[in-house]
Amino acid sequence: MIAYAPAAFFFLLCGIGVLRDRRQFSNAVLLGIAVSLFALALIAELRRAPTLVAELAVAVIALLPTLGTVALVWFLISNGVTMIRKEGRRPANLLSLLAGLGILAVIGLLGAAVVTDSDRLGALAATALLVVGYISFLFVCFVGYAFLYQRHLPRGDVDFVVVLGSGLIGGERVPPLLASRLERGRALYEKQAARGNPPVLITSGGQGPDEKLPESHAMADYLVERGFPAEHLEREDRSRTTEENLLFSKAIMEREKPGYRCVIVTNNFHAFRAALTARTTGVNGQVCGSPTARYYWPSATIREFAAVFLSHKLVNFGICGLLAVCGLAAAALGPDA
Repeated sequence: MIAYAPAAFFFLLCGIGVLRDRRQFSNAVLLGIAVSLFALALIAELRRAPTLVAELAVAVIALLPTLGTVALVWFLISNGVTMIRKEGRRPANLLSLLAGLGILAVIGLLGAAVVTDSDRLGALAATALLVVGYISFLFVCFVGYAFLYQRHLPRGDVDFVVVLGSGLIGGERVPPLLASRLERGRALYEKQAARGNPPVLITSGGQGPDEKLPESHAMADYLVERGFPAEHLEREDRSRTTEENLLFSKAIMEREKPGYRCVIVTNNFHAFRAALTARTTGVNGQVCGSPTARYYWPSATIREFAAVFLSHKLVNFGICGLLAVCGLAAAALGPDA
């Protein structure tokens, strides 16, 4: 049982972090470390298993990374092509395609190192693998914890439901992505209103340079046209970013009800990052995600992870830089340097 002690320790740290505030990226990393250590402990237990079981398990463990990598590359590239076909060639729509091609490049570098038997190339390939492995670990932590975060919906009544805005079609019409948020916000409102204590719904979004009206006004009009009671609507129409969405909505909530409690609604791919931002801006509320088209989710999730990764750039770039320096130094000192 001692082999499971490190995993139990990190599970405990993660649990304490969740109880303190589940809107922390450190919880995701602690959970990832705990699961990794638990998996290693299970693998170590294989030496006690019957020979046939142990051999089958080793074969599966050996095949999974290869098959998983092939499947991942195929999925990312095919999704990237779908994104370009349906959403255009904007940089944000290329992320899954670029991620798939990046993994292929690392595989190609590893293959070249094996074929040429070059120590220098091997060191460079190992460096790339370490950096990609570090980033991949954080990405898996992000996706896994974000999934769990959305499974735990806020309990009890809230005073406000805040729906975050996004771009408008033609500068004035609510697109399907935003409609999904509004429908989720209305569902939360109606569920609580049925208990006799309807909250105020805040539509949050300012006017972009290519928009004919503030997003919050288009959002409110969308809801009213579908029977939502206008007297339970508030419009926050100054924000341009998620942080401003939350800060300006916070000012409205604090003015109308000090000590408020709220729930924030956005799309599922954006929910965890919005929760992290809510924590840093001091908003007293958790975040609920609304459905997103499946083809859109991978690129959007990569974009969200990149934003979180860059928000901790000092630590992350420091670790990646240290790995790169060590690898380059090893390559420079190699026998064929």
